[in-house]
Amino acid sequence: MAIPEEFHDLFERRTFAQFATVMPDGTPQVTPVWIDYDTETEQLLVNTARGRRKERNVRENPKVGVSMLDPEDPYRYVSVRGRVVEVTEEGAVEHIDSLARRYMDREEYPHHGDEQGPRVIIRVSTDRVATS
Repeated sequence: MAIPEEFHDLFERRTFAQFATVMPDGTPQVTPVWIDYDTETEQLLVNTARGRRKERNVRENPKVGVSMLDPEDPYRYVSVRGRVVEVTEEGAVEHIDSLARRYMDREEYPHHGDEQGPRVIIRVSTDRVATS
């Protein structure tokens, strides 16, 4: 299911998302994240470092939820339930740099090499999409 086009602007601004994963004991874990959307594959993209809790969680249980509010109108939102379809290092460094341009106004992500592992892109299917 695609994100409706009238909400694509949220992926062009500094819109933070809440990324919900499932802990090994079955409890939810929610993390604020930078978010991106691939219109060709209709997948959400979350960039993180391999070994972080959210990355470990999705390797064990691919079911996730993502929610984001319009920073200018909190009654306008996108909420997605989906599953992780891929965790890949391919293109992850370039992707975090593009996110740094949007979220930090910097050409390059300033913490390259500081992470516990290499950068990865978590690709999330948009199985159910709710908007308002």
